[in-house]
Amino acid sequence: MPELPEVAALAGFLRERAVGTPVAKVDVAAVSVLKTFDPPITSLGGLTVTAVDRHGKFLDIDCDGLHLVIHLARAGWLRWSDSLPTRPPKPGKGPLALRVRLADGSGFDLTEAGTHKKLSVYLVRDVADVPGIARLGIDPFDDAFTVDALRQLLHDAGRAQIKGVLRNQSVISGLGNAYSDEVLHAARLSPFHAASTLTDDEITRLHAAIVGDLTTAVERADGLAARDLKDTKRTSLRVHGRTGEACPICGDTIREVSFADSSLQYCPGCQTNGKVLADRRLSRLLK
Repeated sequence: MPELPEVAALAGFLRERAVGTPVAKVDVAAVSVLKTFDPPITSLGGLTVTAVDRHGKFLDIDCDGLHLVIHLARAGWLRWSDSLPTRPPKPGKGPLALRVRLADGSGFDLTEAGTHKKLSVYLVRDVADVPGIARLGIDPFDDAFTVDALRQLLHDAGRAQIKGVLRNQSVISGLGNAYSDEVLHAARLSPFHAASTLTDDEITRLHAAIVGDLTTAVERADGLAARDLKDTKRTSLRVHGRTGEACPICGDTIREVSFADSSLQYCPGCQTNGKVLADRRLSRLLK
């Protein structure tokens, strides 16, 4: 799933290539991807891309005051082409969901793999009209995201597990499954630690890990072509997606806890004092 660093890089990529260019046409290959109907998606034709921004994990393309807002969800992606095919795409064929063609022939496709279709596209006059953006919590790069602010957020979360708190977009925006694993590893915290019970030292470490890991990831992704972002993210992760490998910090074996539709990875040596956490799927089978 694209998270804050990848969406920030996509925004920068589009800002460099699309700003100042009129939109020629938008072709919809999967009607289900559109979450709004007023204004119609055809309204973008003839408008000029004036800005590209990011809100949490949402990509915001401003076209003369109309905002094309994209949430790539788990399996969505943006594929840029300097020369798009002239023939319009056939609805319902393959992973293509939507195509934006610019007046110079360039543009991008929004694609989504798999059968669970969660890719979402909105066309709005005000980005606050997108429900997911209206609910966003503080951005980790906001000056207001201080150690004290994080302490209050964790206090308000009560006994909720810290892994879930970090992934909750209404608390802190931009972190997903991968970077929350990375942040917790850097902060040396168990993913199941109750949020409100963190000590001052642990909160300070967690704040530094959030800002530090995301800053490094954004810098690493900056300037990369859209097609290279996924591989760069994958190869840079220390624990996420690396079950069974050796931790690069302590050498312990990276472990996994699986849930119904996701999993997390952690290092027992760095995060749980050597304790191996119970796998939720196996625990249910043994009951």
